[in-house]
Amino acid sequence: MKEQFRKNLDEVIWNIEQARITITEHHIVKLVAVGKYSDEQSIKTLYELGQRAFGENQVQQLQTRMQNLEELPLEWHMMGHLQSNKINKLIEARPTLFQSLDSLKLAEALNTKLLEKTQKMSCLLQINAANESTKSGVSSEEAFDIYQRIQESCPQLKLKGVMSIGAHVTDEKIIQKSFEATHKIYDALKKEGASICSMGMSSDYELAIKCGSNLVRIGSKLFK
Repeated sequence: MKEQFRKNLDEVIWNIEQARITITEHHIVKLVAVGKYSDEQSIKTLYELGQRAFGENQVQQLQTRMQNLEELPLEWHMMGHLQSNKINKLIEARPTLFQSLDSLKLAEALNTKLLEKTQKMSCLLQINAANESTKSGVSSEEAFDIYQRIQESCPQLKLKGVMSIGAHVTDEKIIQKSFEATHKIYDALKKEGASICSMGMSSDYELAIKCGSNLVRIGSKLFK
């Protein structure tokens, strides 16, 4: 298993490098390994191979894995839709980054709970750039305004940038368009302190990087 994972990781890193230098050799891309379809032993193996940042789509899974692997110096990301009744669990877990802050309502609820516990949380605003009804996130049209409103009204949230999921289609041009729309918003938000543009998963991360992504979320390509 370790040799297979080494091969997977090397391949993904090579692809990231090739895509990254199409922008500029100074463009740095962070790799977050998504453990959704893996187990804790697989995460340990990737850690042994040098991977440090890991993400989960469910709070319960995130909490369990953070506890069971707490002896390892891992960076944990939460990147799935958060139901309001799971807010306390997320706060208890204290992830490095909550990538899927998908509405002003959720931001306000999260801010209230964080205030009670005198904690802060780093977050990304999730944008539904492809305007797909099956996806969470704020619309491209509202994203800039909502980002600013969260910054003004939710002091416990430290907004670090934006996240989006590429259009769920086979046409690469449409996927590219959704990434470009997100990156345009990210560019505009840089003056508001945005430094992370999280776009790209196993099926489209190279395209996402070429569109300006500086954080990719890879699951199946690493853990297969």
